[in-house]
Amino acid sequence: MKEFLPIAAVVVDCIIGDPRSSCHPVVMIGKLIAVLEQKLLCPRAAQALQIMAGGLLVVLVLIIVYSILWYVVGFFATLPSAVAFWLEACLLAFVITPNSLAKAGREIGEYLSAGNLSEARYKVGWIVGRDTDKLNVAEITRATVETIAENIVDGIIAPLFYYFIGGVPLAFLYRAVNTMDSMIGYRNDKYLYFGRIAARVDDMFNYIPARLTGVLLVFASWILNYDAAGAAKTVLRDAHRHPSPNSGIPEAATAGALGIRLGGLNYYGGVASFRAYMGNGPGPLRPMHITRSINLMYASTLIFLGLCLVLQFIKQ
Repeated sequence: MKEFLPIAAVVVDCIIGDPRSSCHPVVMIGKLIAVLEQKLLCPRAAQALQIMAGGLLVVLVLIIVYSILWYVVGFFATLPSAVAFWLEACLLAFVITPNSLAKAGREIGEYLSAGNLSEARYKVGWIVGRDTDKLNVAEITRATVETIAENIVDGIIAPLFYYFIGGVPLAFLYRAVNTMDSMIGYRNDKYLYFGRIAARVDDMFNYIPARLTGVLLVFASWILNYDAAGAAKTVLRDAHRHPSPNSGIPEAATAGALGIRLGGLNYYGGVASFRAYMGNGPGPLRPMHITRSINLMYASTLIFLGLCLVLQFIKQ
């Protein structure tokens, strides 16, 4: 029965979604990181000391999160098997985000289709870090598609990958790694040294899942009758141009599959930042590309779940 737990988690996520609550486990991980940052970050310290302090934060967060989840899952094991199964499925659902990604993408697409640019800019600002107040339809679409593509790794495949390796505790440990990177893994004055280890650990944990996702997106493109050959070609040609060693793979695969071009000029706090182009689509992005990126997300997720289910039965 345990082999069906990831499928149950995806079902739970699709039905319930990602509840906004201060008691959400990922929110609590964020609070833990914030408390430790307050204790350990000293901007006036030497660079080496900042790196060591940031490394200590990473070690403490991972030990605390993994230990708590190990004990929680151990407690679940003392309960009736059906109860334990659904409790673990609910826990795993907390660290995957297909429902949230799809809901956000569809909502933005609907505002764009209705010509409501102001609301679309506001909503896309919830899921991207760039300035959104002057974005046009194509730029809002690009921001949304890029975020969905990148989060296929961070929000779905990677946590499920680590679940299959080490159960719910390891899936939560991955989510802690990803949360640390999103909070302190920036190359700015404040976090350049303190967040360096968090960023490197995130790169390491995403290395295999990102490349696995690239392969999954090619197969998903083929199943959906998108451009599978274009997806594979764009990954091989363009993924390395992304500043992240991992994020370029799902973005390039999505660009190739949909026949669009991602990347370009973004603004962060009014400061221009150019992201290398991926793909060479002939025309501007439109809201339908958001829908197609969501289709790719769900198809790649189902392929991965099916593959892991087969492997589990083979192991038995």
